[in-house]
Amino acid sequence: MEFAEVVRRRRMVRNYDPDRPVPPEVVDRLLDHAVRAPSAGFAQGWGFLVLEEPADRERFWAAATPGGGGRERWLAGMRKAPLIVVPHANRSAYLDRYAEPDKGWADRSEDRWPVPYWYVDTGFAALLMLLTAVDEGLGACFFGIPPQRIGAYREAFGVPAEYHPIGAVTVGYRAPDHRSPSLRRGRRPVDEVVRRGRWN
Repeated sequence: MEFAEVVRRRRMVRNYDPDRPVPPEVVDRLLDHAVRAPSAGFAQGWGFLVLEEPADRERFWAAATPGGGGRERWLAGMRKAPLIVVPHANRSAYLDRYAEPDKGWADRSEDRWPVPYWYVDTGFAALLMLLTAVDEGLGACFFGIPPQRIGAYREAFGVPAEYHPIGAVTVGYRAPDHRSPSLRRGRRPVDEVVRRGRWN
């Protein structure tokens, strides 16, 4: 598929065919592409938890989602996804990397960082997975783990303290889905969000 078509077709898919697993070679490509994301200092401070077994996916949903809250329809379709990948950012990998001699910082201070690139870079990796899913004829959705559920998620999967989940990605073959009500807002035109030369 042409890259422009992949970008045009990329959308958050919230309902999947539970009877069609993601082929192992496609899972491998998703992860191979994810680790090609850019990373500051080539720190590559990410980690990916791959959940394919039904018991693992059920444990994820039990740990990472709150009960109620009007999200039952959303969860019903999402829970059918045959694959969940949880991208994690490791801040320590970046702080360590930039304390190395070639970077010239003598300590591990966060004060020098204009933004937390460990999250930015892990987000890049997640986007590459979303685009790869489209290119493979699959659907995918990136969503957050509620802050109050992070502890339960960590405990359920033994996630080390230095790795912070930035969200999760469901992947699978699309099933009929409902459109997000947010789409009624419409996509903002390019000339409304782009400034050339100076802001005003």
